[in-house]
Amino acid sequence: MFSIFGKDDKTKERKEGGSLLDRLKQSVSKTRTQIAAKVEDLISGEKKIDPGLLTKLENALLAADIGPRTTHQILEAVRQKLERHALNNASDLKTELKNQLLYALRSLPTSKETEAAAETARPHVIFVVGVNGTGKTTTIGKLAHRLRQSGKNVVLAAGDTFRAAAIEQLGVWATRTGSEIVKTKSGGDPAAVVFDALSSARARNADVVIVDTAGRLHTKSNLMAELDKMKRTAAKVIPTAPHEVLLVMDATTGQNGLSQAREFTATAGVTGIVLTKLDGTAKGGIVVAITRELGLPVRYVGTGESMEDLVPFDAEAFVSSLFD
Repeated sequence: MFSIFGKDDKTKERKEGGSLLDRLKQSVSKTRTQIAAKVEDLISGEKKIDPGLLTKLENALLAADIGPRTTHQILEAVRQKLERHALNNASDLKTELKNQLLYALRSLPTSKETEAAAETARPHVIFVVGVNGTGKTTTIGKLAHRLRQSGKNVVLAAGDTFRAAAIEQLGVWATRTGSEIVKTKSGGDPAAVVFDALSSARARNADVVIVDTAGRLHTKSNLMAELDKMKRTAAKVIPTAPHEVLLVMDATTGQNGLSQAREFTATAGVTGIVLTKLDGTAKGGIVVAITRELGLPVRYVGTGESMEDLVPFDAEAFVSSLFD
């Protein structure tokens, strides 16, 4: 997956692997209680791996919002290994469970053409979509902070003209992060904001443009039509834009949020997920369900309320934070 961070920033992320793991551990502590603690209880000692134990394991995975599809795939893989006598004890079962979760999180197709176009594009254009209340505008502010900390010049486009509060909130984040903001009055044309923001970004040789979008209009069809118009406008200024469309989801909504996500995925061309409020739910398994059900990678997760509490998602660190 294309990264808007440079090589030095990637090295920094690797060096901070330990802190990333610690932050993920803190944010999924409730989920760890839901999954790992129950699994440990189920497989502790010399308990035989039998159908009864697998049923209890299934219930634990479903309760953590892993999702029925992934839960079924995990248990089917476990049963096949049991039939081949490849699982001999509880430790083997735990290892297999971790491997299956990692597989579920990593087995996603990538578009080499999209990545190649994004690599050469400047500015890099990110649309941020999602329903109101998921933390969309706050996520944009946190992402802008990360980018500014890594030395990038950032332009924020206040495309959610449906809500005056959204424009004001984004203005506060622009000030806090030292980013430029392009906006219009409440009720203005969002596509015009996109055009002005991208034109300004090109003139200033900015690195990244982050576009806020409406999370609600009078009807769902109006909302999706408006998003499509904004995307077409972006492409007129920068033919390969937008390079990413990030869908912000609230982890605390669990499976209920998937139906909303499907709507945006089907019509807005979503390329990745930002999962907020992961620290506030015992059902962090929704990370896996989202990945498998929508076929989209989780790009970032919110691990708290401060500006620094938005971290790139790492599948291995996430699974390790659940079990280790």
